[in-house]
Amino acid sequence: MSLDTDSTPDSTPDSAAQSARVGETTASGPAVASSGLTRGLARVPLLGRVTRWNRWARLAALAGVAGPGLVAANAGNDAAGIATYASAGSQYVYGTLFFMVLVTVALVLVQEMAVRLGAFTGKGLGALIREQFSLRATALALTCLLLANTGLVVSEFAGIGAAFELLGVPKWAIIPPAALLLWALVLFGSYRYAERIFLVMSLVFFAYPIAMILGHPNWGKVGHSLVVPHLQGDKGFILLAVALIGTTVSPYMQFYAAAGVVDRGTKVADYPLIRADAIIGAVFACGISLTIIIATATTIGGTGPLASAAQAAKALEPVAGQSAEVLFAVGLIGASALAGAVVPLSASYAIGEAAGVERSVSRRFRDAPFFLSLFTAQIALGAAVAMTPIDVIQLLIGTQVLQGLITPVVLVYLLILTNRRSVLGAAANGPRYRIAATVVVVGVAAMSTILLVQTVLSWFGLG
Repeated sequence: MSLDTDSTPDSTPDSAAQSARVGETTASGPAVASSGLTRGLARVPLLGRVTRWNRWARLAALAGVAGPGLVAANAGNDAAGIATYASAGSQYVYGTLFFMVLVTVALVLVQEMAVRLGAFTGKGLGALIREQFSLRATALALTCLLLANTGLVVSEFAGIGAAFELLGVPKWAIIPPAALLLWALVLFGSYRYAERIFLVMSLVFFAYPIAMILGHPNWGKVGHSLVVPHLQGDKGFILLAVALIGTTVSPYMQFYAAAGVVDRGTKVADYPLIRADAIIGAVFACGISLTIIIATATTIGGTGPLASAAQAAKALEPVAGQSAEVLFAVGLIGASALAGAVVPLSASYAIGEAAGVERSVSRRFRDAPFFLSLFTAQIALGAAVAMTPIDVIQLLIGTQVLQGLITPVVLVYLLILTNRRSVLGAAANGPRYRIAATVVVVGVAAMSTILLVQTVLSWFGLG
């Protein structure tokens, strides 16, 4: 799996090359897609011998190639994500757990479709939208992504500032050097190096499962809430539900996952591993999200919406006791830094693909000036706005609501592209997969529409 991808400077649709790749897909796609991980591994030239090893060796091999899917999904557990999950636990206790199970299924389907597009076409989501849709449709998709990402980048640096304020360091003293560090990591490090750094950062999330267990939640109620449907029609619940969708199935994740697969130089033969990476990453990320909700519900459940970062830190008291704020701050720094690099990269990939210019974190600035300038501008803007006096918690949750409202637009593009045989050949969505994915998109769109209608009605005193 080469990391030195040859992202050509001009990504103008090349029908011959695309046809050749889809032809490759047609030849191997159905068999690969229908096989399990073990048989899939056997089809990977580099790892074919792995199938003769024991199960643990295969898992170790899989961990060694974990990448875009795991990074993209876990980036959702960022500062805004933690604030949203913690608020769900503090406000509705275990009441949102069943909804999060549905969101997990949605994330698995969506991320798998995104990496499949990248692996089988060799192109990112931005490039495919530009090729398959009109200029206006492309502009709509990229505008939605930029709107959502701009707020999110600000929230990541606000999260870094809030974390250091818990440690007694003012945000004005830490946000500028943090922005510079993230910028330098991407510009002067290789893609593999940056990706491994992001994955190591995600290890801080393991503190939440431990906190959940040590907090001794009511396991009977937890199990009941996980399997028995519980949905409420009030605006507060709908608002939080949309925020949960927005932070778990964020639009940038699909752009980053597909582009990351391409940037790694992934071939069709690697698809079984890429698919496993996407599914495991989605399930892992949502599992962590559930433990954040349960841990928070156990410690401060029923106290209403989350009011501060210090209140959110109480979820970690079973692990760290009086040092809970310190542990929470460390986790928040890692989570914010992870997403602080991934989110602006996703927008840079998407816009660079649509513009048909060089885009790769493995390139120097002079080789990919537009791509890296766009990344630089987002980092600078996010850090500058985060320096202003803002309500961090409201900013974090509000950003996720915006993400939730925009998510259906991006998912419609993703669904249409993966349904088209002209794009994916035999690897296009089958009838059952198409129905399941459509239900996901319609469900997400319905939640967003209900929130919009409720908001508009409230403006006229009718909500």
